[in-house]
Amino acid sequence: MKISHSVQLVIATGLLLCLSGQAVAGNPARGQEISVTCHACHGEDGNLALADDYPIIAGQHFTYLVHALRAYRDGDRDHAVMSSFARDLTDQDIRDLAAWYSRQRGPLGP
Repeated sequence: MKISHSVQLVIATGLLLCLSGQAVAGNPARGQEISVTCHACHGEDGNLALADDYPIIAGQHFTYLVHALRAYRDGDRDHAVMSSFARDLTDQDIRDLAAWYSRQRGPLGP
């Protein structure tokens, strides 16, 4: 059976959309792997608040986590510890961390 060029194009486009959607949403398994640095202040699953200005991030909304981490990285939000940790995060790292922490059980859900 021969598949027409237009059907091949539709299939390829669908695959690309699926793959790009996964990258946009973040990879929680990779987020868990790279979250080791976060454990000291936020705990392994994001349920530790080491100090008053260290929030529990488990179950926090994905988009909020992405926004906050980008703001720390880009200098729009000032916190000496968070800014230094976020400075070298890529956009994909941020989405992966947000995917991991937003799926953890915390005060807001998941």
